[in-house]
Amino acid sequence: MEKNDFANWPTWLPLRAALKSSTPYGAPQLPNVIHLNTNENPNPLPESVRDSIMDAVAGVAANLNRYPDRDALSLRAALAGYINAKSETFFEAENIWAANGSNEILQTLFLAFGGTGRTAIGFTPSYSVHPMIANITGTSWIVGSRDSEFAIDADGAAAGIREVKPSLVFLTTPNNPSGTATSIVDIETIARAAGDVRALLVVDEAYAEFSDEESAVSLIKRHPHVVVSRTMSKAFAFAGVRLGYLVANPAVINAMLVTRLPYHLSALTQAAAQVAIANADLLQAGLDEIKVERERVSAALKLAGYKPMPSAANFILFTGFKPESKELWQAILDRGVLIRDVGLPGYLRVTIGTPAENDEFLAAIHSLES
Repeated sequence: MEKNDFANWPTWLPLRAALKSSTPYGAPQLPNVIHLNTNENPNPLPESVRDSIMDAVAGVAANLNRYPDRDALSLRAALAGYINAKSETFFEAENIWAANGSNEILQTLFLAFGGTGRTAIGFTPSYSVHPMIANITGTSWIVGSRDSEFAIDADGAAAGIREVKPSLVFLTTPNNPSGTATSIVDIETIARAAGDVRALLVVDEAYAEFSDEESAVSLIKRHPHVVVSRTMSKAFAFAGVRLGYLVANPAVINAMLVTRLPYHLSALTQAAAQVAIANADLLQAGLDEIKVERERVSAALKLAGYKPMPSAANFILFTGFKPESKELWQAILDRGVLIRDVGLPGYLRVTIGTPAENDEFLAAIHSLES
């Protein structure tokens, strides 16, 4: 089905009315260009890690006629150890849930705690999958706001939560697409308001390892309604494996089990992910370089007359250009670099790639000045 056909469903198709105007989530996938549009980690897995993954996969291949560990206990214990090492916490396997990417985590949360008659609130512009899944699950979506610098007024957000009384509150930090990080003090202010109305606060930390802010996992012990969604796609350079996870009070996870799909996480995925966690330091050795490159690209954009937003993630949202977003996006693509039009008028987003890829992007930007 071509993109333009999504508004013209055949009359014989019993599609739910709420979905008839929807389009699938996704970004362009184009050949023969530099891809700086999907916030992937540009660093390939080290050969030693690839070899270890192959060995681990071979180890489970003999039993692929059997279902995987339904509860992924070994993987969850490994993830708990990783979080504890990073945040000086004391989580166990029962505090972790894993799934096929953080998007499945988010969908499972909506299925368990949203639905018809329930409301969710998020602070936009932010990750567009949140309202998309709300629509799919029949959950009413309320738009909270960010200021002109994409920051959240925590006191204002808390007041809105107490007024709306949602069942789910979504806060993305570092935020996508802006890169803005919310401080732990502000997150706790919002958490208190969510607790007052018996809502879950879902803190989406897909880019947490690129930020210096304290993780919201530190709030879970005293605020059991706080849940933190994470992914291995970014900092672990593991996007192709599709492994997301949640850190939460065990009661939250037990409720999610009601809506999870049977045997949802393959034995191959579990084996590969455990190898990656065991090699976390090696896989994340390049994060400092990505941060350095982020600041270099940001400074170069400023020198070229653009306005990059301060970012705590592995991408930069920028504005300050004269043509329309789509025109500049196409001009950069014509020069062999694919970045992201996030649908925010007057802004574009570029992922931080390798130094060579970033040079190509900046060369494309500078070529437009002549």
